Amino acid sequence: MASSSLTKFVFFSCLLLLTFTDNLAAGESGKVKLNLYYESVCPGCQEFIVDDLGKIFDYDLYTITHVKLVPFGNAKLSDNLTVTCQNGEEECKLNALEACAIRTWPDTKSHYSFIRCVENDTKGWDSCVKNSGREKAINDCYNGDLYRKLILRYATQTISLKPPHEYVPWLTLNGKPLDDV
Repeated sequence: MASSSLTKFVFFSCLLLLTFTDNLAAGESGKVKLNLYYESVCPGCQEFIVDDLGKIFDYDLYTITHVKLVPFGNAKLSDNLTVTCQNGEEECKLNALEACAIRTWPDTKSHYSFIRCVENDTKGWDSCVKNSGREKAINDCYNGDLYRKLILRYATQTISLKPPHEYVPWLTLNGKPLDDV
């Protein structure tokens, strides 16, 4: 799926929902709920996060959209709650780092900026942490046990998708897969 086509579709879908839906099934805020299920180090996810998702913030669409980022993707969760990432240990590490960023900055626009920095240069992620202004909070989460709880929460959210996700990046709009909207 072409990235710019997907972006246009997301924007068009948000606008249509807001314009023509009397009983919008969004959250309490009345905003359209856009959830992105993704994994770090995935080229398609990186492209979407860096090049496309930012347009929601650039064009102030975040004021009508509640964006939720869910860093788990195609990882697997074993019976003993061990996480195995599709693209290896680096992906698991960066998923955990991004989960900590989401917790550190509850405001989506703030944690999106950090995640975009990481996904733009996954080898230089440490500079994103250093330049974040929240280095201690991120490191405390990442180096402690909290990141594991966060990743397990994202695993549960991803595994519970109905219908299950088929690929990443996977987008839902008000709980429905974007291709079903």
